[in-house]
Amino acid sequence: MNFQSFGFLAFLLVTASACLTLARWDRRIAAECLTLACLIFYIIGGGWAALLVLVLGMAVSAAAVRYLNTPDVRIQPEGDGPTACACARTGARRRRCLCLAAAWHIGVLALFKYTGFVTGGRLSVGWAPLGLSFFTFQQLWLLKEAYAGGFRPEREDLPLYAFFFPSVVSGPILKPQAFFPQLHGERFLRPGGEDFAAAFYAIASGMAKKVLLADNLGAVVGSGWAHLDQLSAPAAWMVILGYTLQLYFDFSGYCDIAAGCARLFGVRLPVNFRSPYRSLSVGEFWKRWHITLTSFLRECLYFPLGGSRRGTLRAYGNILAVFLLSGLWHGAGWTFLIWGGLHGLGQIVERVWGKSRDALPRLLRWALTFAFVNAAWVFFRAPGVPQALTLLRTAVTADFRPPADWLMAEVFAKEAKALTMLLPALRDWTAPALTCGLFAAALLAALWPRSAAEGMENFRPSLWRAVILALLTAWAILSFTGVTTFIYSNF
Repeated sequence: MNFQSFGFLAFLLVTASACLTLARWDRRIAAECLTLACLIFYIIGGGWAALLVLVLGMAVSAAAVRYLNTPDVRIQPEGDGPTACACARTGARRRRCLCLAAAWHIGVLALFKYTGFVTGGRLSVGWAPLGLSFFTFQQLWLLKEAYAGGFRPEREDLPLYAFFFPSVVSGPILKPQAFFPQLHGERFLRPGGEDFAAAFYAIASGMAKKVLLADNLGAVVGSGWAHLDQLSAPAAWMVILGYTLQLYFDFSGYCDIAAGCARLFGVRLPVNFRSPYRSLSVGEFWKRWHITLTSFLRECLYFPLGGSRRGTLRAYGNILAVFLLSGLWHGAGWTFLIWGGLHGLGQIVERVWGKSRDALPRLLRWALTFAFVNAAWVFFRAPGVPQALTLLRTAVTADFRPPADWLMAEVFAKEAKALTMLLPALRDWTAPALTCGLFAAALLAALWPRSAAEGMENFRPSLWRAVILALLTAWAILSFTGVTTFIYSNF
């Protein structure tokens, strides 16, 4: 069930009305109602078979967390007696339990997502449960926290953590300590007026990002990749920049809608983007882009590997390993591995470059970072390495022909048709003008200092804000027909 659909809006309205009404009498029953709604949402989007796979994974996590939090001996502070030996054996059993549970989740992810890649396409499952990658990392985070800190969630809260419908498809990845305590807080299922206002702001902003910006940019990107051999250098750069902006508005738009939906139920999701394209380095980019994934990889992989505590070369190796895994997590293909490797190498180069890079002018550091991120995204989007190299090669040729009309033909197609009917004399200028306006608006929004998710925290409703958000929402809803699914739902 796509967020940008009438069916989802109806589901959200019914679910919020039912749960918030029930919460006035009994919040426990309301929470069970919300859990049921989350399962229904997943069944509609993923099907019964996918639900069964993830429920089995949740049961494995629940059993492991219960074991990890059940001490069977008392710790003896001093001495080498039998109790100390028993404690050592208990520690080994806890590690074995953690490894077995983690192996289950990683094995299921590998089975569904990487069988074809590993076997060269000779063997493939052919489908994967909806949101499996996000589900897997979230469950691994839960296991890690239970093992390291004795984190003990309530058993009845585990289904909401696993299937919370705003985040189940494409995140953000929820850290256990940031989610479970909210289910027993005062605001859960009892939101205030400011929560409703912030929710409307986030949902409207996310809809506009996805439907009005990302999907129209995607029309340019899709046409360009379909006709690589016909692109000039300016057209190639339009395709490259278009995907850089499309991916950001598509994913951050999803996260904004998810944060708004969660806020209706008194739950605050973590901020996943902080204007990443304003970054002055690749390292800073990953502190602003997909922040919850970066946090997971840092806490659950980089630190356990030793981080930067075991020497410079070991730190560089750990960085490269983390980003190669990040690339592989996004997709089973060489293009994703190259993309992850480029970002790992980019951070290593910045560390080697050191303070002399920091002495460069801010504008130059931004330009270098933005150019690098654009080039790396080419591999992320490309169907194969040869096609990625073809687009990059075209971008640096001396072919300065203006972009062809067919590249811009689908940008705001309905709006362009209406303008052409009203002003036939502008027929030849409509598509180029709308395309220029689209890229200008997208760049301005992408480089704006504060993201919509951050704006939720200090949002103050006013008449002019309400009018603008209402107009954007109406425009987005009228454009629902033909809207594509979210890019990250494929990962």
